[in-house]
Amino acid sequence: MSQEDPTHTQHPSAIAPQIYELYDEYCHSGMPRREFLSRSSLLVAGGLAMAQALLPQYAKAQTISFTDPRIKANYVNYPSPGGNSGQMRGYLVRPTGEGKFPAVLVVHENRGLNPYIEDVARRLAYVGFLALAPDGLSPVGGYPGNDEEGKTMQDQLEPNRLRTDMLNSALYLKHHALSSGKLGVTGFCWGGSTSNFLAGELGDRLQAAAPYYGEPAKPEKIALIKCPLLLHFAQNDPRVTSQWPGYEATLTAAKIPHQGFVYADTQHGFHNNSTPRYSKEAADLSWSRTLEFFKKELA
Repeated sequence: MSQEDPTHTQHPSAIAPQIYELYDEYCHSGMPRREFLSRSSLLVAGGLAMAQALLPQYAKAQTISFTDPRIKANYVNYPSPGGNSGQMRGYLVRPTGEGKFPAVLVVHENRGLNPYIEDVARRLAYVGFLALAPDGLSPVGGYPGNDEEGKTMQDQLEPNRLRTDMLNSALYLKHHALSSGKLGVTGFCWGGSTSNFLAGELGDRLQAAAPYYGEPAKPEKIALIKCPLLLHFAQNDPRVTSQWPGYEATLTAAKIPHQGFVYADTQHGFHNNSTPRYSKEAADLSWSRTLEFFKKELA
């Protein structure tokens, strides 16, 4: 009898909270994978299998095929003055058919343009948006094909220049020949915090922002936000979600339209369908809210 692959047998509820906490530390620090797995094996019985189950399986992430006839996708290069190299590369996806389309920038996590983020861009094009998912790692060779190296590469980039690359990507998309000029942004984890950052930097050039589990914009930038925000948080994500009440109070005081949701019994990363942190119910609900929001604000 062949041994079962533990990465295919763990249900989210079977993963100990300590393993989730260590995985969050692994994702947001310089911890090597070997150390994450080693420490997991010492935390709880079966910890190694739980840890292995949390590593992404991107074959599961594809919901819209890159060959789907209802969309057209290609990689594009464009200038990025002040960024990490002066040039950027991104994954541009459009609906088939004529016309200009409302545009949405999709900002990746802290590991570059992986297959999950590309699929999110295709999901947006599938329902009528022009979507661009920039690869922040393109100045140093692009997403390397695995998150471990991608995280290391992104950690080595100059953070302010990386944010400038995302700002330039947003402006490139807004002024693209296929864009209607109405621009939204969504992003996940680091991309969520970058969505908040872009809302402050772009002012009235941005029409909508929908960050997922992202840290707030800097206090001095919040007053510069001119677009409505739709914010999504995981209940079991104290590092980020604990900041939401203060952020909400500041947005309210600044009279910035916003709505925030904390999804019960979810982990940081619940929208990402390539790991057991994924919650289908919360992902589907949050995504339906995001699409409705963009359709309204970018019409």
